[in-house]
Amino acid sequence: MSLPSHTAAVQNIYEQHHCWLHGWLKGKLHNACDAADVAHDTFVRILGGRHAAQIIEPRDYLATIARGLLIDRYRRHAIEQAYKQTLAERPEANVISEEDKAIIIETLVAVDKALATLGERTRRIFMLSQIEGLTYQQIADQLQVSLTTVKKHMIRALTECSLIVASL
Repeated sequence: MSLPSHTAAVQNIYEQHHCWLHGWLKGKLHNACDAADVAHDTFVRILGGRHAAQIIEPRDYLATIARGLLIDRYRRHAIEQAYKQTLAERPEANVISEEDKAIIIETLVAVDKALATLGERTRRIFMLSQIEGLTYQQIADQLQVSLTTVKKHMIRALTECSLIVASL
């Protein structure tokens, strides 16, 4: 589809459904400003695509994209809260700038996304190693798998995380 026809299709969808989407999101978020942000991000996603003229059910399509953005938003919020709680529990000797906090949270969100794409066993092995601090042998014993299996899953998890973090 040519760029002008794609843009025209997005504009048409925006004019016909933006108010509905904003209202729907406001009901979900209970906040007009947050609803406006997610509605905006939804249309940015559509604009970034190239198939707006092929959208048959615009409201279903908008709601699907917006739901995904809401999930990302909630996940990010949970990560931010966990990070803030962890900082609050630490001694105040380490002062972290707001810029560094933003970078850390962005990195944590990216790693969370990377881990979400891994299988359950790989994710569990990674968490036992990186969060619980278990050795590979301890993980193998606990999960009743071979040491080679633990190493294989850790390589996969670390590779995935490093690819995501490198793209930041």
